[in-house]
Amino acid sequence: MLIKIYPENPNEKIIQQVVDVLRKGGIIIYPTDTVYGLGCDITNHKAIEAICKIRNVKPDKANFSFICYDLSHISDYIKPIDNTIFRVLKKALPGPFTFIFNASHNVPKLLSSNKKTVGIRVPNNNIARCIVKELGNPILSTSIHDADEIIEYSTDPELIYEKYQDLVDLVIDGGYGDNVASTVVDCTSGDFEIIREGKGELELYL
Repeated sequence: MLIKIYPENPNEKIIQQVVDVLRKGGIIIYPTDTVYGLGCDITNHKAIEAICKIRNVKPDKANFSFICYDLSHISDYIKPIDNTIFRVLKKALPGPFTFIFNASHNVPKLLSSNKKTVGIRVPNNNIARCIVKELGNPILSTSIHDADEIIEYSTDPELIYEKYQDLVDLVIDGGYGDNVASTVVDCTSGDFEIIREGKGELELYL
């Protein structure tokens, strides 16, 4: 199913429809402030396995992110961080960044793997954040942008739907996506190490 949601003012009924799909173990493709994402409810193991199958990766090798509404819940998934890092997060998020942290004991249980780290995203996109807020917990997410694909697949929701309609339960048309992924920042050492330059400029917040 392909549904339209307007990012300026997401329709509450349609957001609820998306959340119902997620709660039933469904997989969605949705817009972020960078490229479109492939996501599911982090508490649903079968849905996580299905995403791994779509991406052709094993759960313990997958680099998934947790899409959060804001910073209030990230302490459930990461080990404690110092005030300096927290201050930067408060300034940079919502924004086009994936911050990698040492994972709390909750993450391996959720992912059925021995993952020691977790990527946290708070995208500056009303649709994504409204879904997560209504769901009540983060979405497990991975980008659908692949380097060997025609670039339109990651930007045009109708083309994305054509490609993924048999693999996912719902594709959200939230307008054209970007074709530049998030900037990935490793915070596991207590400092900021950029491991992938993307849309976000971290130096603006340091």
